[in-house]
Order: sequence, then C-alpha cells, then structure tokens
Amino acid sequence: MQKKYVLLIALAAAVIVVDQWTKYVVLRELTTAFDVTPDFGARLKVMTSDAPSAPEGAYHFRSKPDVVLSPSFFRFRYAENPGAAFGLFRTLPEGLRGPLFHLVSIGAVVLILHYFRKLQGIKVEAWALWGLPLVLGGAVGNYLDRLSRGFVIDFIEAHWYEVKSWPAFNIADSAICIGVGLLVIDSFVRKENKAKVVAAEPAK
Repeated sequence: MQKKYVLLIALAAAVIVVDQWTKYVVLRELTTAFDVTPDFGARLKVMTSDAPSAPEGAYHFRSKPDVVLSPSFFRFRYAENPGAAFGLFRTLPEGLRGPLFHLVSIGAVVLILHYFRKLQGIKVEAWALWGLPLVLGGAVGNYLDRLSRGFVIDFIEAHWYEVKSWPAFNIADSAICIGVGLLVIDSFVRKENKAKVVAAEPAK
C-alpha cells in the first residue's frame, strides 16, 4: 500500500474516533441520555440508535449544566444540529434536508477519494495530503451522527461575553475547517511552484 493511503486511512480514522468519543462523553456528561444505562454497551446502543422524540424546538436529550472554561469566551454546551456545519440549512424541511445531506455527504467522500487518488505523494502536495484526510474524517464523523439519530451533536461554543456567540460545533467540524484551510494553502503553494517551474524553463 502506498504511504499516502496509509496517511489517509490513519488520519481520517483518528478524526472519526476522536469525534465519536467526544460525542459519547458529551452525552454522558452534558445530558441525561445515559442516566439509566450503567454499562458501556447499553450507552453505545443509546448513542447509535434513534433519539427519543422531542417537542418542536426542544432537544431529544435533556441537557445538564454547561461546562464553563472561560465565563466570557468559551464553554462546552450540549446542542443538536439537524443542519450542516455550524447550523447551516437546519431550517430546511426534514423531507428535503435528510436526502440532501445524504447526497452531499456521500458525494463529498467520493470527490475526496477521487482527488486524493490523483495525488502523487510528493513533497509539494503535503498540504493536500494532510488536508484531504481531515476533511474526509470530519465528513464521515458527522455523517455517522445523521445516520444514527438524524442530527449532529455539537458542544463547543465560543462566545463574546453573552453578547455574541459563534454557532456550536464539534471535532468533526474543526477537522473539516482545518482541512479546507490546508487545501487553500495547497492551491497557492502549488500554483506558486508551477509558476517557478515555468519561469525556470529556457525560452524557445
């Protein structure tokens, strides 16, 4: 197996494992979801099964108090996101939102794998070689949530006192954002490298 595929599998798998583990911890510490399930197997079943029904506008799992890291800037708070990253498209009707996200998630995985396959594994592609697995792991991590419960668990909340708050996000969202950032850098690095190669070629 080529080294680039080892990197793809290892990094994407690491993102998925960390993402799902943190969501398990969030359900355990920030909700009452596991209060009547003392063993790990039962808790895992709750996490990966359809969530209990909830009234319109309410969460499926009852929240516990937030974990405050900085009273003015940062806290862990349980949130449910039926939309895309950072709550995008969460207001779409369920009949449209579900199929759309399935299609987008599967399409994203196919495109990432197609693009990654075309990489040669050379040094100048380093940003893409690291960025694509991060995006893949994040996309799969959130897609597992949608397959299990129909919504994504978010819990990281950055805020400016109680005036402004960034939409809650999770480890998968973070990996996607970092990965996309690396891909943006890759586009500039390889464009600059190509320009240098063209400039170095002797005039005909």
